[in-house]
Order: sequence, then C-alpha cells, then structure tokens
Amino acid sequence: MKIKNIIISQPDLSTAKSPYTELAEKYGLKIDFRPFIKVEGVSAKDFRNTRINILNFTGVIFTSKTAIDHYFRISQEMRLTIPDTMKYFCISEATAFYLQKYIVYRKRKIFYGDGRLSDMVSVMKKHKEENFLLPLSDIHKPEIPELLDAEGYKYTKAILYRTVSADLSDMPELNYDVMIFFSPQGIKSLFQNYPDFQQNDKVIGCFGPTTAKAVREAGLRLDIEAPTAEAPSMTMALEQFIKKNNKL
Repeated sequence: MKIKNIIISQPDLSTAKSPYTELAEKYGLKIDFRPFIKVEGVSAKDFRNTRINILNFTGVIFTSKTAIDHYFRISQEMRLTIPDTMKYFCISEATAFYLQKYIVYRKRKIFYGDGRLSDMVSVMKKHKEENFLLPLSDIHKPEIPELLDAEGYKYTKAILYRTVSADLSDMPELNYDVMIFFSPQGIKSLFQNYPDFQQNDKVIGCFGPTTAKAVREAGLRLDIEAPTAEAPSMTMALEQFIKKNNKL
C-alpha cells in the first residue's frame, strides 16, 4: 500500500519551513493535524477540596506555559491576590517571559534554567529556604518530583489541570494510511472515540517509549517508532518508512 495520507494526533504548529510541510511536498502526501487529547482546568471547587492554600507558598515552580495559565486562572477564580514577593522559578527563559501575560515582569523575582529540569533545580539551590508550589497536570513526568525529592526541597504538588480525551465525533471515520501518536493518552482517546477500532492495514507510529508501550498493550501493531539512533525525530522515522514502503 502506497502511503498517501497521514494524521498527526497533535495541534498543527507547523510553519512554512516545517519538517512535516517539507515531507508532504517532497512525497506528495496529505498530512492532517488533529489533537486526540486536550487540557481541562481543575475547578476552583475541586481545588479547594485539596486544602492547598496558594498563599502559603513563597515560590512557584513552572515547567510549562500551561502550568502558568492554570496557576493564575485558579488564583483569579478563588479571588486570591498573589503577593509581589512571590518568587517564580521557570524551566526556561521563554517560560519565564510568558509570565508577562500576568505580572509586571521587571518588578518580580523571576529565575529560570536553560530548558533542562536539572538546570532549573540548580538555580533553585540558592533559595532552598523557600516553600515551593509545583503546579502540574494529573499526568506528568515522575522525574520532576523525583529530582526535587532527591535535592531535599520543600514543595507541594498542585494538580491544576487534567489531560483528557478530545471529542472526535465530527470525524466519524479515520480514513488515513498512517496514524501518529505522541502520548499514551492519545491511544486511550483513540479507543474512547472509536471503541470498535480495528487497525487492519493502517500504519501506526509513535514517539517515545511510554507511547510505544501503550500501543502494544492496546493490542496494536507498531510500525513506526521514534526516537531511534537512525531516526531521532518523528519526521525522519516517517520518511524512512515512506521511502521503504513507497519504494522511492
């Protein structure tokens, strides 16, 4: 079967020079982007039930822009005024700059790493006396709290948003030769939206070992896997498969 159309289970973040755009043009492919999962905020009522008081903390750890959005959302919904003395610790400079959406950046105590969690934790070492709040999704990488535990930081996890299946009812059929997934939640969403899904000759690809595990545990055949030594990116893995399959 010659590969003609592909669905990427993520939002379309491509630009004019996107690797996916280049792949589509090079091989005459139709590539659609459709998120299989979405993020929903925890309600103020549910958050109150956790008995976590945001104002009890002197520092906040942000590992994503989504965490920033929901931290300030829940604060607003609970009518809390975050003190000017609050310290913000961000995983990267880009994440730190995103704080400008909610606070006067130059008047706050903001610290950031180089994009690696380990670097941000190193930056935090000069502020070990702080009581940190760690806003997270219900599904998050265990490395984040594990590293904070290993370094002996005083922190509290706050689940402010959840990753749930998107509604795909407007797409009754999956008429694609290739389906690409990036998280176990995407596989879960596949079967929630299409409980009678049969793979048959559809090609399934995924990125990351946890997603690969979810694909196999769901009884599906994994045809394309990344990252590998030969294909560190999903587009490279796709191109290798297309070249072989389409005999180019």
